[in-house]
Amino acid sequence: MDKLIHATADGGTVRVLAAITTDVVAEAVCRHQMSPTASAALGRVLTGTLLMASTLKDFDRLSIKIDSNGPIGGIIAEATRDGTVRGYVKNPDADGEGTFYVIRESGFDIGLHRDPYVGSVPIVSGEVAEDLAYYLAKSEQIPSAVLLGVLLRNSEPYVKAAGGVLVQMMPGANEHIITMIEDTIAHAPHLTTVITEGATPKDLAKLALGEMDFEVLEESDVAFKCNCSMERARTLIAALGPAEVGSMLEEDNGAVMSCGFCSEVYQLDEDDLKKILTTEG
Repeated sequence: MDKLIHATADGGTVRVLAAITTDVVAEAVCRHQMSPTASAALGRVLTGTLLMASTLKDFDRLSIKIDSNGPIGGIIAEATRDGTVRGYVKNPDADGEGTFYVIRESGFDIGLHRDPYVGSVPIVSGEVAEDLAYYLAKSEQIPSAVLLGVLLRNSEPYVKAAGGVLVQMMPGANEHIITMIEDTIAHAPHLTTVITEGATPKDLAKLALGEMDFEVLEESDVAFKCNCSMERARTLIAALGPAEVGSMLEEDNGAVMSCGFCSEVYQLDEDDLKKILTTEG
């Protein structure tokens, strides 16, 4: 099972989030049947979204959305504090310029939805880790260092290693600490190399912090998990209205819905559509 840790260093002025996400990314790749380029891109976004979402309050959720005018079309991932994430890539090629968005929503799943906070910056490098660090510095004024990695292979399972580290400078942090951490990261071994050798999230934190002592505050499981369901599929079909549902019944004797986030397919048969029409009527 993939894991994520929260840790602090330098008297609580440095926040460290580190995660192994190999199984998360493997599940996404299996569900979406993506090309290697798209798999690596989505894997990094899923990992980055999990790291950022782990700092949320309960019942909040965070999305990272990349709109691209290149062949990729776009990437979106959505995660909650409880360690679940889902996401997809619009197109298989990961090249192109665009915009990097972070969307924070409060209380959505318990009916207390407020207008979301949306922050955005232009994509500056095309490397998800660099663009995430740039967003945090420019839009949220949090100096950060980010490492994200996905290693693929040509045989199943296609994802050999995936994970990430997010180091943030909190109020009161020594201004030289971020420079020291960036230097440590620059000379550290590749993230996926240490993960394939059996590294834990704690090992990833140490890789980013070097000799700096840190304290692990919390460890939790993370997983690729979608909130779609047959009931939600029925609700969406019903929302099309009696005329459209009646047309589906007459022409196809049923309906098929596919979730874009996880590629799960829901099939509604003739009886399902008749129940919808009876209820709506």
